[in-house]
Amino acid sequence: MTSPSTQEHPVAQIVLFHSAYGLRPAVHAAADRLRAAGHEVHTPDLYDGRVFDTVEDGMAYKDEITTDELLRRAVHAAAPLLGQGGPGLVYAGLSLGAALAQNLALADTNAAGLLLLHGTSDIRDDAATSVAVQLHVAEPDPFEPEDWLNAWYLRMTKAGADVEVHRYRGAGHIYTDPELPDYDEEAADRTWATALAFLTELDG
Repeated sequence: MTSPSTQEHPVAQIVLFHSAYGLRPAVHAAADRLRAAGHEVHTPDLYDGRVFDTVEDGMAYKDEITTDELLRRAVHAAAPLLGQGGPGLVYAGLSLGAALAQNLALADTNAAGLLLLHGTSDIRDDAATSVAVQLHVAEPDPFEPEDWLNAWYLRMTKAGADVEVHRYRGAGHIYTDPELPDYDEEAADRTWATALAFLTELDG
């Protein structure tokens, strides 16, 4: 039976990509949080079961795989979810996963939304999209410096996206993962409350 809340707010189908640390428990917890709000969430494992405790080890493994291969794996993971007759996918990701999600969303004319946690990616000069985008990022963030974010925002809006940016002063880079030194409980709680509202607006 469909719950009344799900009837009022149609389920979003979300693909959530993990960070360079791999498919850690925090990614599953994030997916469960979204599922508890009535959404369908897929969490592809782009690392074939490997997880890492330090960003250095995770980035070294990412470089070993190569970004092009990770993007290929992300496309392969999302492909079965496309063209099923319902609303388009919401692409989401954490840090490295956010960069992958952005690339996929900008290539999908039917994308329903783009939720970026802790990361962004470059944008082609000829990019064109009408996707709604919400970015959550630490302030400051060594992986997402101010000049980069300003340029990213201008390029994304120039492409036609509807962009929201939420900054969290004093938080660490991946501040939503309770098992990392970056963790900031207050910032994480605000992020998820804002993200869930964003998804509700997409459904509306």
